[in-house]
Amino acid sequence: MRQKPRILIIDDDHSLIRLTEHILSKQGFDVLTALDGLEGLQKAQKEEPDLVILDIVMPEPDGFQVLELLRQRTNIPVIMLTAEQELDTSCNALSLGADDYIMKPFHANQLLARVRAKLRRSTIEVI
Repeated sequence: MRQKPRILIIDDDHSLIRLTEHILSKQGFDVLTALDGLEGLQKAQKEEPDLVILDIVMPEPDGFQVLELLRQRTNIPVIMLTAEQELDTSCNALSLGADDYIMKPFHANQLLARVRAKLRRSTIEVI
């Protein structure tokens, strides 16, 4: 069994990945990253993360498509991350099986609170 919860960040924004990875690593999480949906799906299958943070707006496949494929294979908690402000976007993400939704820009404490809450509900030991 792993010592630390493993989180996979899938986003095409390099600076946002670095920031999110820094926030989570500093709190003791094991962080994996992917710069597009295909790489993210491959890492999710190979590395079996405990939680996925997934951007919606990415080149093909977009976050919605990645979420649908993840849900066909696993029940890993997924937190969607996007700058889109429209209600339809969050409703669509949740109806496709997302466990939570965070708007960009986000505060580090907000991200950490939601990550820990989702890990607690999935019975992963939270640090």
